[in-house]
Amino acid sequence: MTGTLVAKGLAGGHAHRTLFESLDLTVAPGDVVGVVGANGAGKSTLLNLLSGRSEPQAGTITLSPADAFVGALPQEHERVPGETIAGYIARRTGCAEATREMDAAASALGDTSPRTDGIDPADTYSTALERWLASGAADLDERLPLVFADLGLALGTTLTADSLMTALSGGQAARVGLAALLLSRFDIVLLDEPTNDLDLDGLERLEAFVRGLRGGVVLVSHDREFLARCVTRVLELDLAQGVNRVFGGGYESYLEERETARRHNRENYDEFAAKKADLVGRARTQREWSSQGVRNAMKKAPDNDKIRRKASVESSEKQAQKVRQMESRIARLDEVDEPRKEWQLEFTIGSAPRSSAVVATLSNAEFRQGDFVLGPVTLQVNGGERIGITGPNGAGKSTLLRALLGRQKADAGSAHLGTSVLIGEIDQARALLAGARPLSVSFELLVPELSPAEVRTLLAKFGLKADHVNRPVDELSPGERTRAGLALLQARGVNLLVLDEPTNHLDLAAIEQLEQALASYEGTLLLVTHDRRMLENVHTDRHWNVDAGRVLEV
Repeated sequence: MTGTLVAKGLAGGHAHRTLFESLDLTVAPGDVVGVVGANGAGKSTLLNLLSGRSEPQAGTITLSPADAFVGALPQEHERVPGETIAGYIARRTGCAEATREMDAAASALGDTSPRTDGIDPADTYSTALERWLASGAADLDERLPLVFADLGLALGTTLTADSLMTALSGGQAARVGLAALLLSRFDIVLLDEPTNDLDLDGLERLEAFVRGLRGGVVLVSHDREFLARCVTRVLELDLAQGVNRVFGGGYESYLEERETARRHNRENYDEFAAKKADLVGRARTQREWSSQGVRNAMKKAPDNDKIRRKASVESSEKQAQKVRQMESRIARLDEVDEPRKEWQLEFTIGSAPRSSAVVATLSNAEFRQGDFVLGPVTLQVNGGERIGITGPNGAGKSTLLRALLGRQKADAGSAHLGTSVLIGEIDQARALLAGARPLSVSFELLVPELSPAEVRTLLAKFGLKADHVNRPVDELSPGERTRAGLALLQARGVNLLVLDEPTNHLDLAAIEQLEQALASYEGTLLLVTHDRRMLENVHTDRHWNVDAGRVLEV
């Protein structure tokens, strides 16, 4: 069964703040709607409304049929303490909830006591059973090992269905999250940043899954290549202009239409403003002429020259009439609102004096992380080199970065970090800024040379204002923590820049601005990313591929 979701006049936000309103959207079978907009525009809020997890401020959401199975997969792979892989899969696919509903209905069916609500327990059980079957719960245990094996997560002695989610590595958790999606059987799927933490193989599998769905999909993503390959329509939440629009066609078509629409809006406003300024200027001139004419007539006309006085009065009245005509034409102009300037993240990466000619070296080095071994690897990073690093999740990319930065001791061979190396870093976990301290306090501790006022001014430039800087860092969203990390890069001088999946949680405009900042950065760069557009747009001198603990130059 597939369903259709219809939202009409929808408004959503937080408390008294409205992020979007008058939103109309229809999601029919086969639709893949990409939701785009700046961080904070309400994309996740919209998905929460469509999933029924929160109530709209206004408007309605209807499903056809009414019992269509809507599944929402949130942005972060939350790991509940004590939850096993099997429990996580059951929860994320909706099978656990469907099973609870069926068990409750079965218990009610066996209860022979009189009911006062008039509901037939048999009907309730029949509905719950249909939902349980539709969720795929009946054969989930049989399907799970096959999907896991296909994703390279073969269940065996070290990894079983009873393994705790909290014990998994970041790469394993990402693949388990993808497995939950592949095992789901929703009629309508709501995806919030599904590409985060996925490697290239995972991205291709996700794209194949989304394109192969019969039901409708609403997804939020900042992966431009993923959007270009998958979406059939784009819903833009434009917080700056206070509007939302649905664009037909794919992502590339949306970019063209948006640029055309913005150009037309600016041209229409410029034409209106020029016409109004011209009329206002002409009215002002007529008014000045009228006033000057009256003053001249009073100065030059003799008291007994009634004819000249009358002519002057008539001339002034004509000038006044022209002024009124101009004012009437101004009033009849169709008002065109000036397009509001969108907030843009404009920043540069702070520069520092060059480091030593050799930034880092590894010589027959091995690094152990549990059962995993990186190496033996021999390589050298030279000052000013720009190196792109790719590879599957769990292949050893993060271990390689720790090794190069001197943060993990070699178990064999040798590793050396050069002199005068000043490191700037956005790590995958965004761990540099973390904890219960307010953001402003945490930031000030990392850049003590800046005054509190300078810190707040800098953070505001990155869209982090009063309601952000006073909140504990751990309460900030992943996107907000990432922007705070970018602010640190501007505040500090660096000559070795290390970016580990920097596009995760950044909106499209911020990603493009990061690419521009990297274009002007002149120091050494180590860039780990699965963002295919970023790999194309950012110039690199070398490319390393990390796979199964080996580093190959390609």
